[in-house]
Parts: sequence; structure tokens; C-alpha cells
Amino acid sequence: MPAKTLTAAGPQIKTALPGPIAKQIVRDDDKYISPSYTRSYPMVAKRGRGLRVEDVDGNEFLDFSAGIAVTSTGHCHPHVVEAIQKQAAELIHMSGTDFYYEGMVTLAERLSNIAPMPGPHKIYYGNSGTEAVECALKLARYHTKRQNIIAFFGAFHGRTMGALSLTASKPQQKRRFAPLVPGVTHVRYPDVYRGCEGGAQDADAFALGCARFIEDKLFKTTLPPEEVAAIFVEPIQGEGGYVIAPTVFMQELRRICDRHGILLVVDEVQSGVGRTGKWWSVEHTGVQPDIVCSAKGIASGMPLGVVISKASVMDWVPGSHASTFGGNPVCIAAALATLDVIEREGLLRNSIELGNYMMSRMAGWTSKHKHVGDVRGRGLMIGLEMVKDKKTKEYAPEIRDRVVELAFERGVLFLGCGPSTLRIAPPLVVSKEEADVAIDVLEECIAIAGK
Repeated sequence: MPAKTLTAAGPQIKTALPGPIAKQIVRDDDKYISPSYTRSYPMVAKRGRGLRVEDVDGNEFLDFSAGIAVTSTGHCHPHVVEAIQKQAAELIHMSGTDFYYEGMVTLAERLSNIAPMPGPHKIYYGNSGTEAVECALKLARYHTKRQNIIAFFGAFHGRTMGALSLTASKPQQKRRFAPLVPGVTHVRYPDVYRGCEGGAQDADAFALGCARFIEDKLFKTTLPPEEVAAIFVEPIQGEGGYVIAPTVFMQELRRICDRHGILLVVDEVQSGVGRTGKWWSVEHTGVQPDIVCSAKGIASGMPLGVVISKASVMDWVPGSHASTFGGNPVCIAAALATLDVIEREGLLRNSIELGNYMMSRMAGWTSKHKHVGDVRGRGLMIGLEMVKDKKTKEYAPEIRDRVVELAFERGVLFLGCGPSTLRIAPPLVVSKEEADVAIDVLEECIAIAGK
């Protein structure tokens, strides 16, 4: 638990940003830390509680990024901290790949109970989202005895070589790393905002067209369907710009997979664990996947990646895949505590209610602000797409980045995603008062950046 209680009011900015201590740490970071990291602004965190984060100079911020959608129950939730402390004093490591311990089974049972497809299930533990995707990629090939994978433009599945081969959101992520894992084909994701001009009917037709391209064109020209192991899809693209896949698209993917014996793998690393108001964002579509990849918010900040699979699919034998640290006892304890908090404090409901509230407050921004092209989201996974011109929908990354910087200066932490989207993804414990502060600051920054 933090050494001191942070204030309950709005942001408390006491120094110029960055402050003197933060400046020195940033200089030292530049000297020692890998330059591959991306930093949006010089925020040097020291402690946190709930939505509040204090930097090394005593400035307090409202965190509407949740550490990239990770601190689902807020920073240092007392129940999660207590579980971590208790477990750390009892057993820190015993490598679940070689030994047994109860927590792995307990969490697996809990996850099976909330899985978005019927059981029985099998669970694999890793350390991150990219490891979960690596596991799913290997498992799909192993189970089907097929080599090819279909993924989508705009997707982000991670940066290790297998996951990177599925990723298609920014060229820098792949630059100078080829050759990547072969056998991956990318197709268009149904970004309705950019793909069609009409209403809901046109949007559905566009989304169906994106899915049917796989069967109507790809399978008839370059990719034999009997050689495709899996389709990997984010029900809501994260790094791609918080783009929501329409229900008809997800349903058509399921039908295509069923016709051709292909596995449907949903990447819920950013969109899962209650962020959209359901345990998994795919549940909004009624589609049941074969494999689910999860991480980020599942352990409220502790490193844990999880693959939930139909038991019939996870049929590999010992030695096929494993992880020394995956399912670490402390991380398992944090995940169990996280699920407890989400259920006990009604955070699924809070995600829906606060998400709807913020969306309602921003509903008129596309008319009011000339550079807000689209406001979209589910629950507490909301994206504002910034454009230079609403007719051409030209991306405006420099405006988006300026809004993020201005908000930081005012004590509210946002991050960008996609070419020009600003993401709003606070911890699931966000209150109406905190949401009002953040939305007020955000609108002020948009007005300034748009001049």
C-alpha cells in the first residue's frame, strides 16, 4: 500500500512539468535504458492509489490510461496489495511448468467459469499478452496440423517474433526484423468509420464484405482453406485505434471457421477482464471463440498472460510448450484478488455505466469540435479519432499528440493509439467525479489544440 494517502480532489500540479527530480531521471533513463521504448510525455511515477498517480516531484495526476489498460482495479487496490504481500511471504516461485501448486488450479477454475465459450476448458499461463499470443499461435498449428494463419491490418498482437508476425499496426514495429514467421496473411479489418459513408445498414454490409473477402477471394486464389490453422482477431482493436468489430463481422468469421475447420482465436489482451462491461468484449457479439488470449488487466499490474482454450483444442503433450515464470504464485494471487474485486465491487456494471456516461458527454463533439472525427467505444474502452478534415477523414496525429501533451500538463494522463486516436481507458473503479474532471480537461485541450 502506498506510504501516504493521495488527495481525493482533482489533479494537483505543484511544479513545472517535468519537475526537477523527474528531469534528472529522464536524463539518466536516456543514458541507460533501451531507446526502443515509446514515451508520450515525461511522467515519472512514484506511487499510486485508485486513479491517482503521484510523480517523483509530488505532482498528482488522474490516470485515464490505467498503465495501458492494465491496472483494472486501480493502482494498489488494498485487496490486491494484501493478496500479493501474503503470497510473497509464503511462496514466490516454484515453476508451474515442473511442479504443482494449488493457485494455478484455483485461478483456472475461476477463468473457466467466466470463459466466453462452453467448457470444458484448459488454461495456459505465461507472463504477458505477447506470450499468450505466442502460445495460441503454436497451439493452433499443433492442434490442426496446418501452417497458415489469417490476421488483420491494424492488429497489434505483441512484439515477440511470432506475435509480431501477426501484428500489423505500425511499420516501425517490423522494420529491420525480417524474416518473420512465415504463413501469415493479413486482410482488412472493418473500420466502419473509414470504410463506409452510410448508416447502420451500409456499415453491416461493409463489415460483412471484409469477412467474406476471406472466403470469396482469398480461399479461391492464394490460400487453401484446408491449410489455415486459425484466424486471430481483436474484437476491439487496441493499438489499431480502438476500432470495434461489428457483430455481423464476428459472426461471419465464426461461420467461416466452422465451415473450414479453422480455429477462431480472440485477442482480449486489452479488451478483456471487464473493460467493456462484460468479462470479454467478444461476448457483446454472441460469438463463441475456440481460444482466448488475455493479459494486461487480469492481475491489476502483475505480469500474467493467460490462454483459455477449449479442452479439445489444447491437446498437445508435455514438452510442447511451457514457461518458467508463467503462473507465478504472486501473479496468480493478484489475479484471484482482481477477479474478487471486480465481482464484489460491481466493476462490470461500473464499466458500462461510466463508459456510457462519458460517451454521452462526448456525443456532440463531432459537431462541436472541428478535429474530432469519431467518438466510439464500449464500456471503458473509448477512442476519439482526430482528423484534419471531416470530409476527407485525413489523420491528424499531430493534433492528437498535442491534446495528450496538454492534458498531461493539466494533470490527466491519456495515451494515443492507432494513426490518430486518443484512448480513454481508466481503471474500472473510476468515479463519475473523476470522469467529469477528465472530460472537462480533455475538451479544453481539444479546443486549444484545434486552434
